[in-house]
Amino acid sequence: MELFYWVVFGGLGAVVAAVELTKSGKDRINSFHCLQEQLSPCLFSHDGVHMYLYSQYGYGKGEIGQLFIAGFGSSMLFGTIVGSLADKRGRKRACVTYCIAYILSCITKHSPQYEVLMLGRILGGIATFLLFSAFESWLVAEHNKRGFEQQWLSITFSKAIFPGNGLVAILSGLFGNILVDSLSLSSVAPFDAAACFLAIGMAIILSSWTENYGDPSENNDLLTHFKGAAAAIASDEKITLLGAIQSLFAGSMYTFVFLWTPALSPNEEDIPHGFIFATFMLASMLGSSFASRLMARSYPKVESYMQIVCYICCLSLASSCHQCSIQLIGFCAFEACVNAFPITVMFGTCSIFLFVASILQRRLMVIAERQKSRPQDNERDIEYETEPLNI
Repeated sequence: MELFYWVVFGGLGAVVAAVELTKSGKDRINSFHCLQEQLSPCLFSHDGVHMYLYSQYGYGKGEIGQLFIAGFGSSMLFGTIVGSLADKRGRKRACVTYCIAYILSCITKHSPQYEVLMLGRILGGIATFLLFSAFESWLVAEHNKRGFEQQWLSITFSKAIFPGNGLVAILSGLFGNILVDSLSLSSVAPFDAAACFLAIGMAIILSSWTENYGDPSENNDLLTHFKGAAAAIASDEKITLLGAIQSLFAGSMYTFVFLWTPALSPNEEDIPHGFIFATFMLASMLGSSFASRLMARSYPKVESYMQIVCYICCLSLASSCHQCSIQLIGFCAFEACVNAFPITVMFGTCSIFLFVASILQRRLMVIAERQKSRPQDNERDIEYETEPLNI
């Protein structure tokens, strides 16, 4: 079976390299992305690979699921508060807060006490929200402050996904596998390594970043934002559909994160978690590379090929069975689409979510095409798209 892992990893690596090397000048993008943002995903990758450290402490799937829910729930609840505080107190401070929160979360992994692990998950949830909001907010503000071209911003984010976050995630997964399997260290070792990388990133942030803030003229009252969001959802079907699609897709993705380890080792076989995770990240990079090619062209429309993405995800999870090799290929297909209790039943439920998402995506495409056919509405949409989003 170990040979099969290497074959899949090598095959995906060869395809990714071929796709990247054959990109045209239009598809290629340059980036001034900094080292700091490449260090940050490193710890998040280790967290995803070795989350089943909890099972070694004697906890069952139900208790581990509660720990997962605590992390996701804290990200949802505290994220609404932390986001506005970052705009008021500074995005740089928010990034430093992320580093501190996740270092503390890594430290809690040394304790087998359920309460301590729960605290670590709550801290990790808050840190996760900051990871996917504070860094991007700081980058956008810094980009505008330095007067760079707006087109470079989308180029930066696209490039960060492939050589930045994707490559760092692969290397961190392999490094975590070396620590646990090759060097025979404890399952906590990847978290300790993540904390060390994070400390380096925090030192770079403190020494080289400048502070920036949100627009003080904007109304940052949370209740006002919630009322505005509710009004937008109620008045615009596109926003409602987009939110439903995102929720269904995210629900399937988080279920996959929780269940891929027991799915590949139903009888508690010893599997190379870090190596498999690195394989998933290669598949994700492949999906990102294809997406960059599609987005660089005016046809097909995003609303059109996103339906295909949902269908592929649906089939890849619905085809799950007890044969590890087939499951691994299906999971790699799902990962490729992501950037783009029997477990098989749970993955079947995810496939239903994704099938519904594909139907909603079809409805969204129809609405978008209908509005683009009307010139006045089209001009109004363009004006809205040129305005920055207030998150």
